[in-house]
Amino acid sequence: MVTVMDIREQVRTDVLDYQQLVSYLHDYAKPRDRIGALLAEGSLIRVRRGLYVFGERYRRAPLSRELLANLIYGPSYVSLDYALSHYGMIPERVENVTSVTTGESRRFSTPFGVFTYRRLPPRRYAPGIRWSGEGDVRYLLASPEKALVDKVWTDKGFSSARPGDFNTYLFKDLRMDEQRLSSLNADLLATIARAFASRKITMLTRCLAGGRS
Repeated sequence: MVTVMDIREQVRTDVLDYQQLVSYLHDYAKPRDRIGALLAEGSLIRVRRGLYVFGERYRRAPLSRELLANLIYGPSYVSLDYALSHYGMIPERVENVTSVTTGESRRFSTPFGVFTYRRLPPRRYAPGIRWSGEGDVRYLLASPEKALVDKVWTDKGFSSARPGDFNTYLFKDLRMDEQRLSSLNADLLATIARAFASRKITMLTRCLAGGRS
């Protein structure tokens, strides 16, 4: 009988998919039955259909919810409120992991929390994202500049009629950290703004540039 330790010895990371599991259970006529048994005993935990993590006692490192976010639904990268909180740009601690995708907007409730995804057109997707984490735990994360632009763009409750509206939105509504905003990379912001080709984002960059002068 294949045990969870047999599988654990062959997998470098704490996350694995259905095809990997089946390949380790190739001697079983009904590998799904064995997977079901491993799930029932808690040796494996299903994150969503086709995606699993080892039970806590079998993990080699603390579970990365950022990595899970990339894997649950893709292509995607962590951004928006979760990334802004990660960088200390907003004061709130954000529990739901928020991401951006080129697919449809989605929401997943899992044993490891809620993961939400907001859609961006492909041309606006890539500029300003980067790899984060270390070792075998590597995931795509928005830069501070991209997380801010994504937030402003996707927040349909904020429609900017004039530059002064941004000060209210950034500092009163979002309670952004002024020092961290002033340290954003102006060149990267400009690159992201060109990809968005949006009056709203252009006004954001002008507002931030004015705050530096």
